[in-house]
Amino acid sequence: MQDHVTWMRIALEEAHKAFEKDEVPVGAVVVHEGRVIGRGHNLIESLQDPTAHAEMLAMTAAANALASWRLDQSTLYVTLEPCMMCTGAILLARVPLIVYGAADPRYGACGSRLQLTDGVNLDIQARVISGVLEDPCSLLLKEFFKKIRQNRS
Repeated sequence: MQDHVTWMRIALEEAHKAFEKDEVPVGAVVVHEGRVIGRGHNLIESLQDPTAHAEMLAMTAAANALASWRLDQSTLYVTLEPCMMCTGAILLARVPLIVYGAADPRYGACGSRLQLTDGVNLDIQARVISGVLEDPCSLLLKEFFKKIRQNRS
C-alpha cells in the first residue's frame, strides 16, 4: 500500500498543476516497472478539448514512452475515479490496475456511478483500488469548486 501512496502523491502534484491553471484539479500518472512513464492533468479548458482528461494525457505519454498502445504491464494512478470515456480508454489500453483517490458519484465508471471494469459487460477488465489519499484528493476538488463559486458571486 505504501507504493500506492507514493505514486498517488505524484498524481496529486499533477492535480495541483491543473488547479493553478483553473482546470478541474485531477492528476494522473502511469507507472511501469517502478517508474513514471506518463503524467497528465486536466487541460480541458486550456486546450478546449473534451478528451483532455488527466488519464487520457497520461496514457498518451505512457504509450509514447513505450512506443506501444498496450499498457498491460502498467498501473494508472488518478486522483479522481475515471469517467466512462477514460475507463473505456484504460480498458482498451489493457491497463490491469487502476488506483484512484476520490470517488466520483456523478460520473465515476469504476464502481461509483457505473461499473465498467469488472468484465461483466466487456471481455476486458481491470482491477480497481479506491480511496488512496482520498482526503487530500477530495479536499483539492472541494477547494476548487468553492473558488469557482466565490468567483461567480
